[in-house]
Amino acid sequence: MSTKLVTFQGALNFRHRIVMATLSGKAIKIEKIRSDDLNPGLKDYEVSFLRLIDGVTNGSVVEISYTGTTVIYKPGIIVGGSYTHNCPNSKPVGYFVEPLLYLAPFSKKKFSIVFRGMTSSHGDAGVETIKWGLMPVMEKFGVRECALHTLKRGSPPIGGGEVHLVVDSLIAQPITMHALEKPVISAITGVAYSTRVSPSMVNRMIDAAKSVLKKVPCEVNITADVWRGENSGKSPGWGLTLVGETKKGWRYSAEAIGDGGDVPEDIGTKVAYELLEEISKCGVVDRNQLPLALVYMVIGKEDIGRLRISKDQIDERFIRLMRDIKQIFGTEAHLKSVDEVDSDDMIVTIKGIGFTNTSKKIA
Repeated sequence: MSTKLVTFQGALNFRHRIVMATLSGKAIKIEKIRSDDLNPGLKDYEVSFLRLIDGVTNGSVVEISYTGTTVIYKPGIIVGGSYTHNCPNSKPVGYFVEPLLYLAPFSKKKFSIVFRGMTSSHGDAGVETIKWGLMPVMEKFGVRECALHTLKRGSPPIGGGEVHLVVDSLIAQPITMHALEKPVISAITGVAYSTRVSPSMVNRMIDAAKSVLKKVPCEVNITADVWRGENSGKSPGWGLTLVGETKKGWRYSAEAIGDGGDVPEDIGTKVAYELLEEISKCGVVDRNQLPLALVYMVIGKEDIGRLRISKDQIDERFIRLMRDIKQIFGTEAHLKSVDEVDSDDMIVTIKGIGFTNTSKKIA
């Protein structure tokens, strides 16, 4: 009997496709991965990610073509447990931690995974963004006990950091979401960190960010986190993460790291403005959190879930993700404008597919 493969093309959305295939139990084929590039096929971090998925599941089969441009993935069951993963220095630990948040609550055993590598970079979620941005979203869907502990900080390019992901909540399916009101920010918190550089860098970032945020009518509290000695990784580095919090527990985040030649004041100012832009351009969740919220809504119980988003969030990434969801889960989202003056927000309505955690039953 031949299993029908769900086929995708290209390297975009690679992690989401693998994660959704694992949740749905459907085998997928991803072809034409960078087939026109000078270096075609999978990158080292994508191969490392497949190895990680293989480590936290049981019975998964991964077939990679000779050129690396085609991958066939047949998912097994999510088993979790204790595991250590060494991440290549081409991507930070956040690249590997983030997709596991989609799988961990639906596992046979609790997740306890140590990741070694860089703890921050450009373009991928840093440790604080996952801890303060993504994990609160999981909480809204009923995943109460999850934590990410920074054991060592590792700045690019050599890394040397270590983080520990613990997910103790094992649930059958996510709670149905009804989030229709635009949240109001009640406080802004953040952390400015440094490894192997002068602590004054941290204070300069904090002062610059505060001078931008002083006009905001809520409390601003940014802590300094200076790492020294062997726990500060192998490279000098510094960065800032800011989070806007609401009374109902929703969060918005922005982050940046400094490169050689960057001025701390510039990073502080940049992140502060980025956070204000994120708050103004997003609905209930920010752009980083939206894919996680949508996938959790899809695998919820057979009920209608609703989430308020802004028009700015309906971009290429959103459309690509919705197309992939339709291909794998066979379900569609319905978008409707909000009946409010001066608002071009939309309500995304998704009917859950009634997914249940089969891994737990076997346990």
